[in-house]
Amino acid sequence: MQLAMVNDKIRPLEQLGPAHLDRGIFFGDGVYEVVRSYQGRIFALEEHLRRFTNSLAGIGITAVDIDLIRARVQKAFDSAGIANAKIYFHITRGSAPRNHLPDTDLKPNFLLTVTELQDDTEAKTTGIAVSTHPDWRWKRCDIKSLNLLPNVLARSDAAQKGCDEAVFVDEAGLITEGTRSAFFAIFGQTLQTAPFTANILPSITRDFVIKAAENIGLQLIEKSLTPRQAATANELFIAVTTQDIIPVVRFDDNTIADARPGKYTKLLIREFRKFTT
Repeated sequence: MQLAMVNDKIRPLEQLGPAHLDRGIFFGDGVYEVVRSYQGRIFALEEHLRRFTNSLAGIGITAVDIDLIRARVQKAFDSAGIANAKIYFHITRGSAPRNHLPDTDLKPNFLLTVTELQDDTEAKTTGIAVSTHPDWRWKRCDIKSLNLLPNVLARSDAAQKGCDEAVFVDEAGLITEGTRSAFFAIFGQTLQTAPFTANILPSITRDFVIKAAENIGLQLIEKSLTPRQAATANELFIAVTTQDIIPVVRFDDNTIADARPGKYTKLLIREFRKFTT
């Protein structure tokens, strides 16, 4: 008899429902997106859907109607009635008994949640602390996959150190990005961030930060930093969908500038708001 046990209950294997047989659970075989709204309007949805489409193509899930996904996102958001919301959605390859080789006729599974975003005024006003962590992730971080265990471990390590975010450092000793964010440094009037490669997520928020930087007269350098270089920056900040720009005032054991959000970071926060209104 083939069987399954869910917590303490034993049942025949064939009685397991699709949720227990999802390839997202077995293998992380799926991709996800997170979008947010500002005052009742979803921000940069089309940009996120393009990245979602690229992620789906990257792992070979092709039986997805993006127009349907767009409609589902909008319907769920409208139904929730939350002005400042985080909208998470993912697609997995489907449900089937565990086998590395998937059936070719699987129907993808879709999940979406809408939750209220917490006020991030304090983080923007006082700044946050970040710590570095070895980059243990796979080599295709340009695909926004469900394989996030290295991110979880790094973020947990950061929390134990009293930090709000972890920044990955690769085998070459270079900063790639945060567990959930893009990472930026300001030296004088120059904004520096890692270039897009296969080990960097093509961050939507990063694109808008660069536009904001151009608007306020900062020069851009797309070049990776070492932790030692980052610690000497005039200003540091992260950029993440759910919070846009958050100043960094402590980096590992180093205080950045005077331990307060810097002049250009504040300007960027104000400039970014123009995109969201």
